[in-house]
Amino acid sequence: MYDTAAIVLAAGLSRRMGSVNKLLVEINGTPMIRATVSACVAVCDAPVTVVTGHQASDIEQALDEVNVRFVHNPDYVSGQAGSVVAGLNAAPEATTTLIVLGDQPLLDRAALERLLEVHRASDRIRITIPVNGVDRGNPLVIPLALKPALLADKTNPGCRKFTRDNPDKVHRVECQDPAYFTDLDTLEDLKSFQAGLARLT
Repeated sequence: MYDTAAIVLAAGLSRRMGSVNKLLVEINGTPMIRATVSACVAVCDAPVTVVTGHQASDIEQALDEVNVRFVHNPDYVSGQAGSVVAGLNAAPEATTTLIVLGDQPLLDRAALERLLEVHRASDRIRITIPVNGVDRGNPLVIPLALKPALLADKTNPGCRKFTRDNPDKVHRVECQDPAYFTDLDTLEDLKSFQAGLARLT
């Protein structure tokens, strides 16, 4: 059994981006999905599982030669829950599993290592979630013992309902690192983020 696995959700339609697939947008010269997945590869001893859907072949091409395994969610148009289920079913067995959004441009190896360290230093049988006040961030860290519970509710599987209904099984970690709370959903988000990067260079 592995120590650390990761599931990266890369199936979405990017509807609010118009014709742009946000995961393929280059950040500092690298497609965002490649940077996110590469950060996961750096902290995992298990192959990273990437869930594809919309423009799957383009996502796979962007991850050429990265140590990943792909699983396709044929029902990706129905939303994120199906991709989470596909990932949980396909990911190799590991003591801890990260569930990561593909559009977190600030997420790097150091941020993932900090979150894993907090999880391992606390009650490892709970799901670790970064929070900043009322804001809930990503990734989530899932202990092996709770994976079956996330799949048990066939009408509403995945993390969101389970963590809401079972607060005793959740470890909320207060932090302010924008890496856990920054994702790009709209063209305005993207332009603002790119403008911020330009100011730093």
